[in-house]
Order: sequence, then C-alpha cells, then structure tokens
Amino acid sequence: MSEPQPDTLRNSRFTYRQLQGLRHGSTATPLRVIAHIDLDAFYAQCEMVRLGTPREKPLAVRQWDSLIAINYAARPFGINRLINVAEARKLCPDLILQHVATFREGEGGRWAYRDDSFRNISTDKVSLDPYRAQSRKILQTMKEALAIWDANDDDHGPKRPKQELAAGLEKASIDEVFIDLSPLIYKALLRRYPELQSGTQDENRDGELPIPPTTALQWNTDCLVDLDEHETEEDDPDWDDVVMLIGSEIVRSVRDAVWEKLSYTCSAGLGRNKMIAKLGSSCNKPNLQTVVRNRAVQKFLAGYKFTQIRMLGGKLGDQITASFATEKVSELLNVSLEQLRTKLDDHTATWLYGIIRGDDRSEVNPRTQIKSMLSAKSFRPSISSLDQADKWLRIFAADIYGRLVEDGVLENRRRPRVITLHHRTVQSRSRQTPIPGSNAIDEELLYDLAKTLLRQVMADGQAWPCSNLSLSVSSFEEGVSNNKAIESFLVRGDKAKALSHVARPRDTENSFNEQPPADKKRRLDGGQIRQFFGHSPEGTVAEGQESPKPHETDSEEAGNPRFTCPRCSKSMFEHEKEEHDDWHFAKDLANQEREESRASQSLQAAKPSARGTAPRGRGGRGGGSRGKPEKGQMRLAFQ
Repeated sequence: MSEPQPDTLRNSRFTYRQLQGLRHGSTATPLRVIAHIDLDAFYAQCEMVRLGTPREKPLAVRQWDSLIAINYAARPFGINRLINVAEARKLCPDLILQHVATFREGEGGRWAYRDDSFRNISTDKVSLDPYRAQSRKILQTMKEALAIWDANDDDHGPKRPKQELAAGLEKASIDEVFIDLSPLIYKALLRRYPELQSGTQDENRDGELPIPPTTALQWNTDCLVDLDEHETEEDDPDWDDVVMLIGSEIVRSVRDAVWEKLSYTCSAGLGRNKMIAKLGSSCNKPNLQTVVRNRAVQKFLAGYKFTQIRMLGGKLGDQITASFATEKVSELLNVSLEQLRTKLDDHTATWLYGIIRGDDRSEVNPRTQIKSMLSAKSFRPSISSLDQADKWLRIFAADIYGRLVEDGVLENRRRPRVITLHHRTVQSRSRQTPIPGSNAIDEELLYDLAKTLLRQVMADGQAWPCSNLSLSVSSFEEGVSNNKAIESFLVRGDKAKALSHVARPRDTENSFNEQPPADKKRRLDGGQIRQFFGHSPEGTVAEGQESPKPHETDSEEAGNPRFTCPRCSKSMFEHEKEEHDDWHFAKDLANQEREESRASQSLQAAKPSARGTAPRGRGGRGGGSRGKPEKGQMRLAFQ
C-alpha cells in the first residue's frame, strides 16, 4: 500500500494565532474551553454531610411547610419542590426532613438548627449561613485543585503571584462556578506536544498547526454529546477535540478533590463558552460531567427550547415565540437573519441569530460582586411594638454582617457606604443614612444605625402595626488601598498611568455577560453614566442583590411549573413569591424617593434669588455672577 501524497494529507483547521488566543483566554478563539460546575442538590447535600446521612437515605430540606431541596434518593418516590411536607411524608414515610437553620426573635443575632422552627414562622427567620460556609470551603478546594495544574510555571506565560490562578473562576451562585480552563490547557498542551512550541513566534501566527499525533481520543469517563449529523466519530480529531479532552481531565480532578476532601458530589459541563457549559452541566446529574465538542454544538442546542437559554425567557422569549410561532431552537434555526430583523430590532436579531448557533463571547469574570445586601421579614401577624422591631433589627444586622464578612469587609477589600431601612404599615416608608467611613463595620454598628433609622420612621407618624421590615446595605466601594490614587495628580509618566489603573472602577455588571438585547443594553449603559455622578438611592436595591430566601439551583427540575412574576417576568417557586414581592416593594420605595429627590432639586434650582435675579450660581451679567454670599461666608479673591 503506497504512502499518502503530501497534498492529500489533512491540515488542521486551527492556527498558531488561535493557539495563542487559548493562552490568553481570548473569547474569540475556537479552542476556548469553559467549564460549569454545579453542586448536586446543594442544600440537601449540606445537611447530609452535617448529619452524616448515608447517600441512599431519602432526605429533603424544608422551609416552613415547603420543600426547598430534595436529594436524589428521595426523587424516585415522586417528591419534588411543588408539594408540601405532608404530601412528601405520604409518598415516603421514611423521608428525613431537616428544617433550615433560623434566627429567632429575642435570641440575639445567632442562627441555630431548631426542632420546632417550622412551627414558629412568626418568630423565626431563615439563615443561609451554614450553606455559605460550605460554599466557601468548596470554592477553596476547587482553587487548590486547579493550582496543581497551574503549579508548573514555565517560560510560556507571565509569572503570577502564587495566590493568583491562570484559570479564571467565577462564582455564579452559592452552588455553581464557571471556570475558564483555556490558560491551563495551553500550558498542558505545550508540555504534552512540544512540537507546538516551534511555531509560536509572531511571524508564524497565521500558519496552520500540525495535525495532532493521534487518531482517537479516550472519552470513557465522560458523557459525550453526539456529533452533528454531518460529522462522524471516524474523523480524526483536531486540536479543538484535544483541548476539550484535557479540560475534561482538569474538571474531573476538581470534582474528585471536592468529593475526597468534603464529601460533596457535583456535575459539570464543558463547552466552548459559558452558555454551552451551563446547559451541559444539567444534562447528566448527579455526579457526571458532559462534554460538548465543537462538532456537536448544533445538534446539542437543537434539542432545547430557546426559552431555556439565559436572557431568552420572560418578555423577550414570549415576543419571539409569538412572532415565529415556535419556541424550539431547531425550528428557529430555519429563520434567516433578514427574517429575524423584520420582527426584532437589528441588535436583538443579530444577537439571537448567533446565540442559538452557540455563539457566546461572554467572559468568565472572577470579580463578580453583588451590589447590595438585603435582610427582610414579613410578619404574620404584624408586630406592634418598638421592642419587637429592635429584636428583628438585631437579626437583620447579624445576617448582613455575616455576608459582609464573606464579601471581604474584614480584610477591607469592599465596604458598603449606605444603610437603608424599609418599613411597611398601611403606608410604606424608608430612611437611609451613610455608614461612617471612619468606623470599622461590625454587627453593633449596623444595629445602632438601623435603630436610629427606625426611630426616624416612628417620628414621621403611625408606625404600628408593622407588616414588613427590612434592612439593606448598598453603594459598595473598594477598600482603602484605592485612596492612594490621588497621587496620580502629583506624578507623571508611567507611575501616573499605573495609579490611574488602580483607581479605575471595577466591572460589576451581570455575572453572565452575554451581549444583551438593545433595551437591556441601554439600561445598563445608563447605570454606567450614573457612576460619574455618584450613587443614587435606588442603588439600595440594585441588580445583583442577594435574595434572603434559599433557592435550590438544581436544574433537573427546571421543567416543573413555576410562578412567574407579572412585573419582571422572573420565574420562581411559590415559596419564594413573598420575598420577591418584598423586593419589588423595596425597589418601588427607592424609585419613589429618587423621584421626590429630583422634584425637590428641580424646585430649588428654579427658585429665584432674594433680589429676584437669576437662580443663584447661574446667570448674571456675563454668566459669571455667583450670587450674594450666605451669612457667615466670604467670597474668595481669585488672581
């Protein structure tokens, strides 16, 4: 048999430039690998680990009379989060029911597990602190496992501080993370295939990579998504397959570390972007990982409803469904870009056309930060005394302070600048005050400020009975290190540029940065503009606030009916509705205050000066009159 001629040899579809994109974590390179790791039935696992419950024992976590998490051993009995405790017990008499930890009125700001919590909804408040603590341990274990892959520093990348990983890791929620594996995979590639190093110089960037020296890859330990119709497994793998295989090895080692050290199982998805990785992690639960190769993306997405893709639910999803009489990705793929533009604006049409084809350039953002923290309680029956309210403020202060510790307030990395109290009787009132910058933030400071705000509300009029009370902190700022940025006014050259870079505001946009449709993009841009003029009161309930109520993120139950908020189209379970309504209430109050403040400022601006001339500080002859100085003031003489 004769050897194949050189002109018949298959070339790699990838270039050295795209390989370098992998090194730098570029969102544009087709060799990019993103992982999404999701803890299996997280709240249930936390209780199983705490109680030492065997994996085969059915267990559910309850909040009052609702179920918020069900382990996998309980699911074959038909138990889900849509039924109540009594129904669950009928389906499975041996079911272990564990109530979440709670704060209790009159017992200070400390949470505890109590056997009678479910009977004391009027005096108890749910605490997520035990789950947050476990989440921090899991995240640290993941970082340690990734650091092993990053330990072999060589000449192929810049040196980094030991605590800084080459991989980007974004905590998407209490029980899920995104990891950009690209830089780690780049280093592993060059170690395993040293022939790739020869063409990494600038003059060869557009040259094609050599063919991988293998005819088959071993995927035995992964759940591999079937290839697209026109692809076959007999085709020799290219470098996009190789990098995905290395990525799967890395993720498997991370999942193994979490299990071996902490006894938690987690599922994972790997794909070329965040959207595909997240969809993949929910495909094979529990305790498995799903790999979506580039050659399998189209077939993989075709099996979904596009309303399951982030930012395609709610009103936009309803609009697209009504316009094209389908909600299936497979059918929407047959709609051309021109047809999409006849029903949608150009920006949304272009974004939609790409996203259903697997095009998502959103970055993994290690700096994802919440913008506000809220602790709230709806009272049934209403409370009727200052003593009761003060006891709840103590609980709110402890709850918020616990989350601030997690966010870095003790290390002075971030701190809130504003604290706000919301109070509802027949009328709704709110008051806010700055948090003194000279004071270290602790539980007592928050409690004292909250009590002061409550007494201001009481001074305004009838305060009892109170049906809802909440406390929030907002307007976060970076720690004291940024104060040095003023030196940039006194130095020049590279030093000034470096100081300017330190002082630049960090990106705090949505943690899942798909390109938003036009209407959402305008709203986000507006938020950027407001940053130049300072933080306004509506920041107290800004996007990204942390919900005070537990929410199980296990996606296996995503198809079950859920309550949809008529105001914002957010989907949720029934037991979350009350807290979500409270969030809208707080947001409406903030918006009302903002409008009242604007109206007051407009009135002051339009008010004539004492002599009936133009408003103070504006106008006058030549536009330079500053008006008469106030009593006790003097005008400075400028040379």
